[in-house]
Amino acid sequence: MNRYELAVLYHPSLEVDLSKAEDRVLKIVADNGGKVIATDNWGKRKLAYPIKKNEHAIYVFYTVEMPGSNVAKTESVLNITDEVIRFLITKPDLKAIAKAEAAKAEKAERAAKRGEAVADESEAKDD
Repeated sequence: MNRYELAVLYHPSLEVDLSKAEDRVLKIVADNGGKVIATDNWGKRKLAYPIKKNEHAIYVFYTVEMPGSNVAKTESVLNITDEVIRFLITKPDLKAIAKAEAAKAEKAERAAKRGEAVADESEAKDD
């Protein structure tokens, strides 16, 4: 099973009842042998340019695991789904993500050490 990121732009009129449309997309993924690991809903945002006469869309990002052979099938079904105005399936660079997380942890560790050093200096000045 490969990991993919699925970005879906839903029709803006679905803002009130997005759950049905999300369930439909989740069912499409499940029917093609995949499972959703994480969901990130960004809400309604303005589009850079009109898509199907819409100025806004609801952005939802999914992290999905599915066989590579079923990606094309998922794309073809999403193409004809009425609630979805645009979608994009990409394969994330897991090595780059791991490297970025390691760098972030190292930076936080260095900042914590500096914070301790600053605290030690201020205690020494108080004496």
